[in-house]
Amino acid sequence: MNKYNSNKTPVLAKHGVVATSEPNAANAGLEILKKGGNAIDAAIATAAALTVCEPTSNGIGGDNFAIIWYKGKLIGMNSSGKSPALLSMDVLKEKGLSELPRFGFLPVTVPGVVKGWAELSKKYGKLSFKEVLAPAIRLAKDGYKISATVASNWKRAKQIYEKNLNDDMFKYWFETFGNVPDVGDDVVLKDHAKSLEDIANTFGDSFYNGNIADKIESFSIKYGGLIRKSDLSAHKVNWVHPISTSYRGYDLYELPPNTQGIIGLMGLNILENHKFNETDSVDTYHQYIESIKLAFSDGLNYIADPEYMKISVDDMLSKSYAKQRYEKINENAQIPKCGDPKSSGTVYLATADKDGNMVSFIQSNYMGFGSGLVVPHTGITLQNRGHNFSMDEKSVNYIGPNKKPYHTIIPGFIMKDKLPVGPFGVMGGFMQPQGHLQVISSMLDFNLDPQEALDRPRFQWIKENTIYVEPNLDESIIKGLKEKGHDVIIQPDLGHFGRGQIILKKDENYIAATEIRCDGTICSY
Repeated sequence: MNKYNSNKTPVLAKHGVVATSEPNAANAGLEILKKGGNAIDAAIATAAALTVCEPTSNGIGGDNFAIIWYKGKLIGMNSSGKSPALLSMDVLKEKGLSELPRFGFLPVTVPGVVKGWAELSKKYGKLSFKEVLAPAIRLAKDGYKISATVASNWKRAKQIYEKNLNDDMFKYWFETFGNVPDVGDDVVLKDHAKSLEDIANTFGDSFYNGNIADKIESFSIKYGGLIRKSDLSAHKVNWVHPISTSYRGYDLYELPPNTQGIIGLMGLNILENHKFNETDSVDTYHQYIESIKLAFSDGLNYIADPEYMKISVDDMLSKSYAKQRYEKINENAQIPKCGDPKSSGTVYLATADKDGNMVSFIQSNYMGFGSGLVVPHTGITLQNRGHNFSMDEKSVNYIGPNKKPYHTIIPGFIMKDKLPVGPFGVMGGFMQPQGHLQVISSMLDFNLDPQEALDRPRFQWIKENTIYVEPNLDESIIKGLKEKGHDVIIQPDLGHFGRGQIILKKDENYIAATEIRCDGTICSY
């Protein structure tokens, strides 16, 4: 048992390891490693299985991103989709809306999940695409036992949808997912299995140019949606250079915008100016909170589809700018204000193989099951990522056609002296860069092992001076933060604090850690 009273301990692995939030999915990845697949094959297999076994957080109709260490190179993949060509503010005004709704067709953007899997497999996989998707297809067809976290989130999702979704277009969600399973129940998703088989047999082409694309378009047209087959066929995976900053002698990598990964890096840049005395103290948590607040105030203002951004990544990651921002932190909580850099319901998984290849992978429908829409007879839920577009015409993230929205999901990777240390991530909407900052600081400032870093009590900044904290955060720290002006809310729902996984290279082996706030599982051999 570690210092945070967790029963989990880091796992040592010699040949390969998979860490994720659901046991069946972790086993799917391990199955592929044992068949001779590499870390990329295992990541795809795990991700596909997660769409089956954790549909409450991701699906075939969502987006994914990855950072891959492959044969001595660090590679970034962005498979997030754009808005439909027909989407505009005029469309919202015609419908009498002042913002994009959470549910229905208007927030649906082009799903990138399938193309992400297919392109990773083509470029870097060892096994065939059919072999890699086989475990997920089997789970969907033959069934699996529901885990506790998924069962709880499923129940919560139905309660939300029952209150908000009474239009005929949502009936397919209730037909597919409306029978909420209890812990230990068998879940079978026959339509989902058929869709995965179609995707496997066509290398994903059915989703963007074939049978599944036709079904998505006809469903959209029938209910006044904007997405068309032409939007799907236009989707491309973006291969990008991960962005980085240095912190305490290590290099931390994230993906560039449209993801919010840069917020985590900016927060660490600010935090690096501070000298810590104790691991768990009022001062430590105060510095964390104020640093991430300042980073978010910039990120929310500047991050968008990179084609529309007016501030460069280099300007945002400037160490001198970070020093300016740090100097704005004092002894009291402050409402953050945007600076000027020019003046100076998601799943996460990590895999590693015997050859040293490693993958940091994240996938999401955004808000739980996403838009509340299930394409008839496919089992496919469509994401609602477009809800993140801004309605402010002056914003770089302003709603419009063929644009990638500000994206919350971010994989992370650690390097040192140009060598890989390993993948890490903490999923959970706008919690993600906050989780990255807290976990990285735990390991690099206070020398906690990966499991302790994940177990350590977290906070989540909500807005202005409001923060959530976990119930097990020391009462003296909570009291001290309140005295500094933080509006502290003790949040018993641990889902607000993200779910993380870490795999680190340790000599010739790997050391892996998984989340205590869900059914986190490590499979290794």
